[in-house]
Amino acid sequence: MLRSRRKNTDRTGILYTAGTALVLFASMTVLFTGCGAAREQFDNIQIAEGDAYSTSYDVGGSSWEAESAATADTAVNSGEGSDNGAYREGRKLIETVSLEVETREFEQMMSVLEERIQELDGYVEAMDTYNGSSYSGYNSNRSAHLTVRIPSGKLDGFLDTVSDIGNIVRRHNNVEDVTLSYVDMESRRNTLRTEQSRLLEFLDKAETIEEIITIEQRLSEVRYQLESMESQLRTIDNLVDYSTVDIDISEVKELTPVEEPSAWERISEGFAENLISIGHGTVELGIWFLVNLPYLAVWGAVLTAVIFAVRRHHRKRKKRLEEQLKKAAPTEIPVE
Repeated sequence: MLRSRRKNTDRTGILYTAGTALVLFASMTVLFTGCGAAREQFDNIQIAEGDAYSTSYDVGGSSWEAESAATADTAVNSGEGSDNGAYREGRKLIETVSLEVETREFEQMMSVLEERIQELDGYVEAMDTYNGSSYSGYNSNRSAHLTVRIPSGKLDGFLDTVSDIGNIVRRHNNVEDVTLSYVDMESRRNTLRTEQSRLLEFLDKAETIEEIITIEQRLSEVRYQLESMESQLRTIDNLVDYSTVDIDISEVKELTPVEEPSAWERISEGFAENLISIGHGTVELGIWFLVNLPYLAVWGAVLTAVIFAVRRHHRKRKKRLEEQLKKAAPTEIPVE
C-alpha cells in the first residue's frame, strides 16, 4: 500500500514538472515569434510621402492592426471638391514664404517688424543685419535678412504688415502637405506603444534570465524607435503650427515701381534720374576733392617743383647753347 502511494506521488510530480515545462516552452515560443515578427515589420517599414500601409502582427496570441491607409484616404478625400479653407482643415501643411523687400526707412521698418512679430506671438529664429553705409554712392548699403516663425493662422496678417511698411519686389510661397507621412508616423508610434506595453507584461511574467535578457533587448529597441518617432512628430507639429518667413530687406533711395511704366513715364523718369545722378556726381566729386585735399596739396607742390626745375634746366641749357654759337661765329672785317 505504501509503495502504491509513493508511485502515485512520483507520477504526479513528473506530470506537474512536464506540464510546467510545456507551458514555459509555449510561452517562449509565442514571445520569440511575436518579437521576431515585430522586428521584421519595423525593419521593413519605410515612410514615404503619399504612401500608406496597413500592418498587423501577433504578440502573445493577440493581434493589432495599424490602419493608416483608410485614415490617409479619408484625409485626402476630405479636400476634394472643396475650397482652400476646407482643404486645409484637418491637414498637416508646412508653409514657407520668401520675401524680398525694399524700404526707404530701414530703422523704422525693422522696429515695426519686431513689434508686429511680438504681437502675433511669433519669434525671430535668425537675423543678419548689415549697417555699413557707403558714402561713395548715393545708394545706401544697409540690409538685413530675417528668418521669422509666425503662427500659421496669423501668417496673412503678418504679410499684410510687411506689404504696408515696405515694397515687396519678390514673393515666393511654398506649401508642403505632410498629412500622409504624419498619419503613417502616428500609426507606427501607436503600434510601438502597444508593443511596449505587451513587452512590459511579458517582462513581469518572465522566469528565466534568458527570457528577461531577450525581452529587455527588444524593449530597448522599441523605446529608442518610439522616442525617435515622437521627436519627428513634434518637429512636424512645430513646422505646421508656425510658418517660416524668410525676409531680405534692402534700404534704397528709390523704390522699384510695381506697375510697368509707359513710354513717356520711362522717358521722364530716365531724364529725372540722369539729372539726379549728375547732381549726386557733382556732390560726390566735391566731397572727394575736400577729403583728398591734403594729398592733392602735397602732390601739387611736388609737381610744381618738378616743373620749375625742368624749366630752369631748359633755360640754362638754352643760354649755354647761345654762348657757344656766339663764340663759334666768324669775326666780321670792316670794309674800307
